[in-house]
Amino acid sequence: MIYSERDYRENETISDEFILLGFFHLNELQIVLFMVLLVIYLVALMGNLLIILLIKLNASLHTPMYFFLVNLSVLEICYTTTVFPQLLVHLLLEEKSISILGCAVQMAIITNMGLTECCLLAAMAYDRYVAICHPLHYTTIMSGQICVQLAGASWFVGISVEVAQTAWLFSLPFCGSNRIHHFFCDVPPDMKMACADTSKNEFMLLTVSVLFIMGPFLLIILSYIHIISTILRLPSAEGRRKAFSTCSSHLMVVSFFYGTGLFTYLVPKSTSIPDSEQLISLMNTILVPLSNPIIYTLRNKEVKGALRKTAERASFHRTG
Repeated sequence: MIYSERDYRENETISDEFILLGFFHLNELQIVLFMVLLVIYLVALMGNLLIILLIKLNASLHTPMYFFLVNLSVLEICYTTTVFPQLLVHLLLEEKSISILGCAVQMAIITNMGLTECCLLAAMAYDRYVAICHPLHYTTIMSGQICVQLAGASWFVGISVEVAQTAWLFSLPFCGSNRIHHFFCDVPPDMKMACADTSKNEFMLLTVSVLFIMGPFLLIILSYIHIISTILRLPSAEGRRKAFSTCSSHLMVVSFFYGTGLFTYLVPKSTSIPDSEQLISLMNTILVPLSNPIIYTLRNKEVKGALRKTAERASFHRTG
């Protein structure tokens, strides 16, 4: 069955499934892409699992920053597991269908992870702001209860907003061709399939973007304005270096997340070259889940120290 030759009447209602065309045009190269993406998925999965394990096993990492990092790793595992397994299967098989219910669930999870990550990154920026700008009150302000509330609020915002948005979008009728020129169910391509007025949905999408994507980003910017201002007033160069080093990993994760996200969704779309849009989206799907474990294991001295201690303990138990 060749989906590129499959035609549907424009007024035919889609009631059962979508076809995710993805990278079907690559032909034999789909196997190469499968191997590359499989390695990337396993690295991202194992890297985030490693971070969770290290933080759980090392009491020195039981701090607010690493509590939020665990949440971030859990989020990345959910995101990659929602996208990659299906994509890998579709690269191997000619059958590239997904039920409408499955598409709704996938879109809800993916967009939920995105909104939750925005809020978690803002919470981590607030943690760094308190640590550097109000160090004497840090343990009081960033208590365990406050950290749980901030993380819980981040997950609640992501889940509630995206469940509402997904339910609203998928309550609309879909008609015409059921082929989506994408490799997973995302809001823009799914909205194009609706044969009803989507102006309210588009307004809701804009509102969500302003409030829950750009809102946390502005909070991050404000936090770092205060952080940089405080760091520059420190008397010693060594003090300034140490203070900034505690923020560098978080800044790099924020840069990857918002940089790739803005490039994916704000680059002008061309209807004549949908393949380029898919490649941009694929880079976003790859870079963000990989950035978290790579940055926090290769650049963070505390995590590297915890990794070394955990390896030494494991070696001691084996020899003992």
